[in-house]
Amino acid sequence: MIQEIKQYISELATTFGAKVGSENGNSYIIRNNVSDDVLNDKYAYFGFIEPEEGTSGQYHDFSLVIFPTNNEKAWLISLAVGSSGFKNDYELASYPGVRRLFKNLITENGYCKSDFTDIESSLPKSFTGREDLRHLKNTISRYSKFLPVCEIIQDPSSENSKKTIAAFVAAYAQLRNWPNNNDQRKAVNTALTPFVQKKVINTTSEVINLMKERKFVVLQGPPGTGKTRTAKEAALNNNAKVFFTQFHAETSYSDFIYGIRPDTSKETLLYKENLGVFSQAIKHAIDHTNENVVLIIDEINRANLANVLGPIFYLFEHKIEQSDIEIEIAPGISINRLPPNFYVIATMNTADRSLAVVDFALRRRFAWYIVQPQPLDGKYSKGVTQLTNDNSFYNNDFDEISKIFNWYASSEELSLQPGQGYFIAQTEEEMTNRIKYEIFPLIKEYLQEGLLLSAKEEFNTYFINRINLSLVD
Repeated sequence: MIQEIKQYISELATTFGAKVGSENGNSYIIRNNVSDDVLNDKYAYFGFIEPEEGTSGQYHDFSLVIFPTNNEKAWLISLAVGSSGFKNDYELASYPGVRRLFKNLITENGYCKSDFTDIESSLPKSFTGREDLRHLKNTISRYSKFLPVCEIIQDPSSENSKKTIAAFVAAYAQLRNWPNNNDQRKAVNTALTPFVQKKVINTTSEVINLMKERKFVVLQGPPGTGKTRTAKEAALNNNAKVFFTQFHAETSYSDFIYGIRPDTSKETLLYKENLGVFSQAIKHAIDHTNENVVLIIDEINRANLANVLGPIFYLFEHKIEQSDIEIEIAPGISINRLPPNFYVIATMNTADRSLAVVDFALRRRFAWYIVQPQPLDGKYSKGVTQLTNDNSFYNNDFDEISKIFNWYASSEELSLQPGQGYFIAQTEEEMTNRIKYEIFPLIKEYLQEGLLLSAKEEFNTYFINRINLSLVD
């Protein structure tokens, strides 16, 4: 079995573009420590290491390692770091995309560290103490600090296990830039697709279900992801009466709930009451108990929420029980809980760095749904998806920007990725202008703020090739 899998990964490596015995040098060195005297949990392993390393002894940087057994018990496959630590791969290990790539390959039988540069922390006991790894206890204990991601292979000869092994080899090939032609890149993509292909999510359906369960929901995400549109669709698909408002820096309690305003139609100074959109929505919900009412608050974090919400903040407690504490929200409207047919969907732009941070008390009262950029469905041809109207979705541009963000952006920086709305246009000329006058300035602003700096050259190359503009003057 060991010889079969060794041959299998060598054939995969060649298919994925690795060079062996080439006059230009090898793409890897095979480490082979699987003699009979080490197979009984005495540190047996085989796999690929960097060609500049030796065929034995300690080594540096990333390697692809399989820990086998000489019986029918489980094996372990891992992206490993040589016990000599990093020499050339530290920067590579710091890229979030490396972790994201390999994290997609593991199941509940695997483990992925949160930081691939960390070679000081051991794997957690919840993983190393598993019953199906007891036969590899000594081996795992020895290399535990140097295994940033690993997956248990229950039966190496099974079809599913071979798919996992192929995906690990493909990911390593991608890490090492082995593919150098279309056939090799296609082979890598074929091996990875079952693990990394993102499912297109029906966001509206998920928001409707969440709204029914939690009643008060905030849709958060970068611009262009269709947050406001999703909020409207969720409300309308729920057969609701919709009230809409958009917060801004000057939004106040008197605007949103209740206040008084000068009556400019009179010659003398008089004041008239102003029933804010919140009170209007509540009144409608009370008067129409058989009708769902949805209040949409666009850009909820643009206002000072403590000032805007005032005492009604208490009412948003999840599953609040009716009590004898009544809050007057307007003359003649006093309530001790929000009507059961009343819902709130708010939106929040995560890319606007100037906005106030939402406090934890508000976060506890709302459910938070992340709206992520995702490709649009339609008739696909040559990198463009034709939508149901005259617009087209430019997949190639969306994919190029997504790849850069996925590889270089931190978890926080992912919230800055331009959404799919940026890549909708009627013509190629319009799409080019969108890149030139919307996406290019946006990315340039991010970089000027010190964000996504590790991706600067990738972005610059994309813009030079696409619109002949450089991010560097």
